[in-house]
Amino acid sequence: SIMRMGDGEATENIQVVSTGSLGLDIALGVGGLPRGRVVEIYGPESSGKTTLTLQVIAELQKIGGTAAFIDAEHALDVQYASKLGVNVPELLISQPDTGEQALEITDALVRSGSIDMIVIDSVAALVPKAEIEGEMGDSLPGLQARLMSQALRKLTGTIKRTNCLVIFINQIRMKIGVMFGNPETTTGGNALKFYSSVRLDIRRIGSIKKNDEVIGNETRVKVVKNKVSPPFREAIFDILYGEGISRQGEIIDLGVQAKIVDKAGAWYSYNGEKIGQGKDNAREFLRENPEIAREIENRIRESLGVV
Repeated sequence: SIMRMGDGEATENIQVVSTGSLGLDIALGVGGLPRGRVVEIYGPESSGKTTLTLQVIAELQKIGGTAAFIDAEHALDVQYASKLGVNVPELLISQPDTGEQALEITDALVRSGSIDMIVIDSVAALVPKAEIEGEMGDSLPGLQARLMSQALRKLTGTIKRTNCLVIFINQIRMKIGVMFGNPETTTGGNALKFYSSVRLDIRRIGSIKKNDEVIGNETRVKVVKNKVSPPFREAIFDILYGEGISRQGEIIDLGVQAKIVDKAGAWYSYNGEKIGQGKDNAREFLRENPEIAREIENRIRESLGVV
């Protein structure tokens, strides 16, 4: 069918799902990850890829959405997921044997129209059936790339129609013989790069310590590609072990940037009142006083024009 752009709902506002990180929602420009689109999240090992997606699932469930998790890596920690706020009994989960099976399940879930979000963890673990049935040393070039290319060709139209958010988690590999430029590449061929509306590069940039004990990671997320807003923005936030993205830590950092929270030496103060010496104490203060945290967050959103 064909119609004029002004007649149909082709110009509707983009619906989004929050990432659970205030800084990242702002960096994405639309307040979260767009529904009805494909999103790729990639980065080195233990950089927070699965943590970030589990937070997105938790945020979606808070607004009454249904999420599915295709665990091709067979490595989902259910207890950790529930600590991050995921309603585990309501989460649909599948641990497929082959890449074809994983993508068939994804296709069926998207077509059903009753799922709001699907996570595939990870593209690197989607092994073609021919490879599983073959011998260990067999060389089967391009099989996985072909599989991904075909799956995305079939999926994109349906994803848009059913307004489902599909997140592919991906790993990094090194290209051999690259002398200049970045030798890093993602697995599964080039198709995913083209079909993704948002690509996030997530990296661990430091450790967070409390009395010589490491309690979390400092994480940077770059929006490498964005079709729904200007790209190349970035967000830095803390991921605390057993807790996920530290909302209070973000409120402090963004508050200081927006000059809503004052920082003098190691002391943080808000409205002329001291809220803590050092970031850990200030974070603790905001945890104990959620209404002040909410007030600062609303002021940050106002100052940045994100409601």
